[in-house]
Formats: sequence, C-alpha cells, structure tokens
Amino acid sequence: MSETKITVIYDNPTDPSAFEAAYEAEQLDAARKIPGYVRFEASKVWPKEDGSPTPAYRMIDLYYPDYDAAVAAVTTPEAGAFFQALGRLSTGGVRILMSDVEVAQQ
Repeated sequence: MSETKITVIYDNPTDPSAFEAAYEAEQLDAARKIPGYVRFEASKVWPKEDGSPTPAYRMIDLYYPDYDAAVAAVTTPEAGAFFQALGRLSTGGVRILMSDVEVAQQ
C-alpha cells in the first residue's frame, strides 16, 4: 500500500485579511494536531502576474503511511476541530481530497 495524502484547497476568501489573521491559529496549528501524519506541507498560491484571481488561495497537505491511517486520522477529535474551523474560515469555498501518492518524494 502506498502513501495517502489529504489535501485541503482553500479557494480565494471573500476577505483575505481576515483569513490571514485567523489562518495560523485556526488552521495551521489545528492541522498540526491531527495525529499520524508523516509529512506536513502548507503553501500559498502565487498571485497571477496580470492581477486576475488565482484558481486557489492556499493548500495544506498531510501525508499518511497508508489509506487506513489517513481514514483513522480524519475521525479524531483533532480533525473534527480542524474541520469545524475550516467551515468558518473558508469563506470563498474549500475542496478536500484524499489521494493515493503514486510517485513519492525521494
């Protein structure tokens, strides 16, 4: 069984300043508390050179040793707190994906 990745894609918030003010405490810190991941990444989408909206705003990726570990992680109270805050903060929309990592980082 290969690694499994949970990706949270935040769409452009309606109020970027308010999002940024709450992001670290309500999302990054909360995501780091979700148990069992083997790697954690957070990223911000570069602005487009022409000033038009980006296709997404930020992403968080949590990597797990396998699918069963990822599924177990999202059923924890820590994940529940993360997802509850996610609902409040993601005013522009959010997508959550669970993916099979076919080519792992070397």
